[in-house]
Amino acid sequence: MANPVVLTRPIKRGETEITEVTMREPGAGELRGLDMFDVIRMNVTAHRTLVPRIANITANEYDMLAPKDLMSLQTEVVAFFME
Repeated sequence: MANPVVLTRPIKRGETEITEVTMREPGAGELRGLDMFDVIRMNVTAHRTLVPRIANITANEYDMLAPKDLMSLQTEVVAFFME
């Protein structure tokens, strides 16, 4: 489990405000259908598919992320594949 990423711009989900995103390390099932090279080079489309599989946000909520928050999440995802 990665440290939660605190969002600089919270996301609204109905009446709830998401202020942080918590992810877990992906397993082989979550990586199915994704090009690993795209994941490692932080391709936004690949991460839009992967992040909702391993985090507490949906793909539509991923689309609402501020650029700084997007980069923070992508950096955490890539860290799962580094030593």
